[in-house]
Amino acid sequence: MVKLSREITLFAIGGVGGLVVDTGIVQLLVGLANWNPYLARVPSFLLAATFTWWWNRQYTFAARRSDRAAHAEWLHWIGLMSFGAVINYGIYALLLMGFPALHPWPAVPAAAGSVVAALVNFSTARGMLFKSPKTPA
Repeated sequence: MVKLSREITLFAIGGVGGLVVDTGIVQLLVGLANWNPYLARVPSFLLAATFTWWWNRQYTFAARRSDRAAHAEWLHWIGLMSFGAVINYGIYALLLMGFPALHPWPAVPAAAGSVVAALVNFSTARGMLFKSPKTPA
């Protein structure tokens, strides 16, 4: 149980880092580059998911293995995180549609979607990618 709570804590820390990347990128693209707030989530998701893959590989699931080469593991991570991304994006879009005043502040609905999606992302990361304990070399 201690190991699971440690993984949850580290996953949450990495998630906060990913949230900073995601919301920072989407806010910059919309606020400074005048991107469409719906399209801006594509690069912000990819960069945030890349950061969280790196974090979780190095820290959260350091005692687990995926049995994949790094590039294949990253692709699998992006695929798995896409489930959470659909939830995240759905909440994001609903909030933008329901509250047009949020259009200049896309970081707010992005953060709301991220909180809900985090539960799905932890479960899929731990149960489907980093599912096997590392064996001592």
